[in-house]
Amino acid sequence: MPVLTVSTQPFPDQKPGTAGLRKPVSVFQQPHYLENFLQAIFDTCPELQGGALVVGGDGRYFNREAIGILLRLAAANGVTKTVVGRNGLLSTPAASLLIPQVKAKGGFILTASHNPGGINGDFGVKFNIATGGQASESLTNRIYERSKTLDRYLVLDDTTDIDLSRIGQQVLGPMQIDIVDPVTNYADTLEPLFDFAAIRTLLETPGFRMRFDALHAATGPYAIELFENRLGASHDSVAHAEPLPDFGGGHPDPNPHDAKDLVNLFMQADAPDFGAASDGDGDRNMILGRGVVVSPGDSLAVLTANAHLIPGYRSGLLGVARSMPTSHAVDRVARQLGIPCYETPTGWRFFCNLLEAGKITLCGEESFGTSSNHAREKDGLWAVLFWLNLLAARGQSVQEILTDHWQEFGRDYFQREDYFIAENATAQDLMQNLEARLPRLPGTRVQGIQIESADSFSYRDPVDGSESHNQGLRIITGDGGRIVFRLSGTGTRGATLRVYLERYEPDSARHATPAGTMLGSLSEAAREIARLPQVGLSRPDSVT
Repeated sequence: MPVLTVSTQPFPDQKPGTAGLRKPVSVFQQPHYLENFLQAIFDTCPELQGGALVVGGDGRYFNREAIGILLRLAAANGVTKTVVGRNGLLSTPAASLLIPQVKAKGGFILTASHNPGGINGDFGVKFNIATGGQASESLTNRIYERSKTLDRYLVLDDTTDIDLSRIGQQVLGPMQIDIVDPVTNYADTLEPLFDFAAIRTLLETPGFRMRFDALHAATGPYAIELFENRLGASHDSVAHAEPLPDFGGGHPDPNPHDAKDLVNLFMQADAPDFGAASDGDGDRNMILGRGVVVSPGDSLAVLTANAHLIPGYRSGLLGVARSMPTSHAVDRVARQLGIPCYETPTGWRFFCNLLEAGKITLCGEESFGTSSNHAREKDGLWAVLFWLNLLAARGQSVQEILTDHWQEFGRDYFQREDYFIAENATAQDLMQNLEARLPRLPGTRVQGIQIESADSFSYRDPVDGSESHNQGLRIITGDGGRIVFRLSGTGTRGATLRVYLERYEPDSARHATPAGTMLGSLSEAAREIARLPQVGLSRPDSVT
């Protein structure tokens, strides 16, 4: 088939963020925009020529059209085989597992994760390498540099309509296309890690109820297969299971602010025993019990402390890792277990080197992401299965497990406050001004709180020695508290300032105190330190 060389001009805004390139759908629909970014990846990764690719996405608006464009560019750039999820669907963890299993050179995951979908929502493209992990910071920088000089892209002159709904083999010019079941392989991979017999017994216990909210996103079919088909949960256990291009008009982010209906359900006296939710592409998770939402830091710490109860982790943990803004709860568990605990910048790609080098087994971040060395991406349903296995093994409720954990290790109160800033320039100025004031903060008192130290977080990768700077501003207080400021790298409009608040409380008599009460003074101090009221940010837009 003939290959067309299409003349184009660079777009200046194609720098990938912490997990790929995310923009409003209307931006990706511009002539040449998606093609340019894809071509920059093909030009930067010549190893893709002659190899196989995995392709899929979270089913959001523009997913099918984007896959059609991607397949034509892949064929034109010498890719000989693509493995595509049926109907264009592949959750991010499922794609991460599939890439090395089919010996692909890499994979494209078409997702904007937890961002809203629909025609007025967001779209995104992630490129994952042959290990199944996210592209490194150095690789994404090279892709961005190539995008700034691109003057042409290659596309197959063939408009054959690929039937994404039919499992089996098809062809597009010289390229073979395998349409595969996106669910079975993933479920088969996870099942040996957990005691499915014990979980099934738990779920079949008279009176026990669970509720998983798929938020009309990619995990619906996976959750049906795992919880209802394989584990015997009742057929009303999975809510909003059908993936929809606009996620049913909701915000597919599993956190207390965006999943209010689920949280409200679990605050009722007659709530189900166990609950969970996942995001657009299935890599995040929120865990709930009757009357309680588990914070991401507590979740990682509990999983680490109880990993010996789970079949796939009974031989022990190599180490653990958390992103810098995540609470120190897992650090305390790691010290007791005598294993390393690494602190990385935000972005799952920083965990991948540690996983590949065999330095860690479990890892997690504050934005409701957790996973292990079974994959190179965060994995929402993996975390849900882990918690279900814990409930079965310990014979306790979610609240009882948390209470026992805090009794042994103390409680790390943690809260994230998000401030939306309409103009990126305003957000950048705010952070630069704050960083300039950091050296003057130690030794001062703000809202009655003593400031001990303040710095800008930098990271030196212990595997390859690469360095990452300006990864967030940290302030340590004299009473064991911490304030972290950073700008989100996942939004597509304006900017979001994230303020992370943490305070350690060893006294079990105070562990039932609401987080808002324990962190109220830190919240006020954070606003004063960053001078947020002066730029109209007197209260956060959301608290999680």
